[in-house]
Parts: sequence; structure tokens; C-alpha cells
Amino acid sequence: MTAQNGERGAGEGEGEGGNELERINPPHLAPPTGFSHAVRAAPGTMVFLAGQTALDGSGRIVGDGIVEQFERALTNLLDVAAAAGAGPSDLAKLTVFAVDVADYRRHARDLGAVWKRLVGGAYPAMAVIGATRLWDETALVEIEGIAVVR
Repeated sequence: MTAQNGERGAGEGEGEGGNELERINPPHLAPPTGFSHAVRAAPGTMVFLAGQTALDGSGRIVGDGIVEQFERALTNLLDVAAAAGAGPSDLAKLTVFAVDVADYRRHARDLGAVWKRLVGGAYPAMAVIGATRLWDETALVEIEGIAVVR
């Protein structure tokens, strides 16, 4: 099935009753790996998810490396999303801030495995941005996002 300026790929368009997120990946662009080029949301309520780091309940950063911190930050983001009524398949847009993008890229396979285990195979529109440092000085990664609750 084609969408405006693109095609829907496998595993895309999850949702109930026709109110779904449609992942759009035009065939003339490079195939996305670990993200979607665009996500179109059917009517719903947008939930803006603040940046989450690898903070534990006492406010300390946990995890020595990028993979451990990514997993904790993503878990925190998913917990916040769930509290707002959104599930993993409702994630429409994520921004990942990394203090060492080269390290993030080196661990892309492991980060992808964490993503698939926690979220599944539906990828939101996503960007990774290098940051000099994050609010929490020992944080290596921060993830913010937008979900659409249907």
C-alpha cells in the first residue's frame, strides 16, 4: 500500500480500529535502519515525553556504558509514556541525545537489540544528536519523544 510520497513497510501501521500510526519510508530514499523517515498519526492525543536519562528512583545515573544507560533511559521513557496511556507502538517521534555519537554508532547493534526487546519492530521517526554534555553530568544518553494516544 502506498502513502503520500512513500510506501508503508513491513510491520507498519499497527493500531486498532483504523486509528494507527503510519510509518512512511519512500522507496527512493536510503532504506531506514532503526528509524522511520516519517510517521503520520491518525486522530488522537499527542503526548510530549520529556527527555529521560538513566536515572534510578533515587536520582542517580545507573549504567557504566552507553548500552546500559540507553536501556535505562528508554525504560524510563516507556514508563512515562505508559503513565500517560501510551504504549511502545504509540511512539511517533524520538530524539536521542548522545555525548559520544561515535560510541553510540559503535554500539548500534546492541542498542538495536535493546530497542527490539523493549519496543518491538515498529520504529518512530528518530534522530540522534551529539551533545557536549547533558543535564546530569554522568549521563551518556537522553531520549525524548512524542507519542500519539488513540
